[in-house]
This record gives sequence, structure tokens and C-alpha cells, in this order.
Amino acid sequence: MAQQATKHKEAAEKVPTGRRNLVDIVGSQLRLDIANGLLKPGEKLPSESGLTEKFGVSRTVIREAIASMRADGLLEARHGIGVFVGTLKSQPLQGLLDTDPGRVSSIIEMLELRAAVETEAAGLAAVRRSPAQEQMIIERVEEFGRALADGLATSQPDFRFHLAIADATNNPRFRDFLELTGQQMIPRSTLQQGGREAPADYLAQIHREHQSIADAICERNEDGARQAMRLHLKGSQQRYRSLIRKAFSADVI
Repeated sequence: MAQQATKHKEAAEKVPTGRRNLVDIVGSQLRLDIANGLLKPGEKLPSESGLTEKFGVSRTVIREAIASMRADGLLEARHGIGVFVGTLKSQPLQGLLDTDPGRVSSIIEMLELRAAVETEAAGLAAVRRSPAQEQMIIERVEEFGRALADGLATSQPDFRFHLAIADATNNPRFRDFLELTGQQMIPRSTLQQGGREAPADYLAQIHREHQSIADAICERNEDGARQAMRLHLKGSQQRYRSLIRKAFSADVI
């Protein structure tokens, strides 16, 4: 739990200043906890003071975040008792979260959904991104490149790159979507077995595609950013379709 609290505080610290942004990040983290089962239907939330300590924000921010989630039916207040996780609206998310790593068609389905969402996110990021958000996208590309050069796992840097683009839309729903799908949105993370990483040439191609997306966003090229993201995710679909044809060859991830 201490580790989880630290992660929440780190996430809050990364958000641009301003109460609205803090409300969004607290709500996003609570939604993610519900989706991941850390907060279960019917479970009572920590006290208001406990939440302010966990997230390192004011009581006003906590109240606004809870009010937003109550409006969505994710939380319910019981007078004189406290606030509880709702039991009705958290369940439909389960289908979105279920990706079967043993069924490549399931992974392709997720990639198709991502293409619909993230293509638009890239276009919006190109138009709306701030200088700080642009720098974060660049840093995430470089982080992936360092991991590739050092022979380290790249799934986490890959995920953080896509989160940086979602943040640059300045629409918190894009980040919500990626966080709900979680690390499984990077298909090779579900297909890796025994700690194996994907082949270097495969990862180098992904790195080049990330760079093309970042370049278009930095240049405020809205159409170019959409096209680069579309090519990236369509290419991923094709790579995983080839897995079907090769019947899960041990040499391809």
C-alpha cells in the first residue's frame, strides 16, 4: 500500500499546476484503482483526510474528484457512513480490460480500438501540446531509444510514450482510456515469455515509428501526426497478424 501511495503522489506531482488538473489526476487514479480491482465494488474509500495525504492535494480537490465520480456512478455516498465504490457501473469495463494473450485475434482487436482512439489523440496533441508536453514526448522517445541500445525491456518506455501523447491532448479522457487498458495495450508485453524481449530489428522499427509521430507533433503537423500514428498501429496489427500465420513461432514476439 505504501508503494501504491507513492505512485499516486508521483503521478500527482507530474500534473501541470492548477486545481482542475489535480482533480483530473486524482479522479483518473481512483478510476484506475477501481478498474484494476484495488478498490472493489462496495468497498469504502479512505477518509477525506486519508485521501488528501495519499495524493498530496487539498480537501477541495478530493471533494471535486469524488463528486465527478459520483456523477458517473462510480462512487456512492452513504450519509453518515462514507463514500463507497459503486456496484453497477464498474463491471462493464471488464470486457475492455480482458485481452487473452493466448489469442492473437484478441490482441488485434485491442490494436484496432487503439488505432481509432490514438490516431485522434496524436492529431489533437499536435495542435494542443504545450512546450513542456512536447519536451516530455521527446524524452519518452529518447527513453525508449536508451532501453533499446542497452538491451533493456522496452514495454514500459513504450507505454509511457503513448501516455505522454495522451496528456498532450489536454483531454484527460485519453489518458483514462490508456490507463484502463493498462500495460496490455503494448501487445508484446503479454506475449513475452521467460523474460525474452522482441528482436532488435523489430524494436528499432517501433523506435523509428515513435520518432516520426513525435516529429509531426513537435512540428504541429496535425494530419502528419494522425498519419504517423495510424501507420504505427496499423503496422502493429500487421506484425501480429503475421504471428497467426507463423503459428506463434518462438523466434517472433
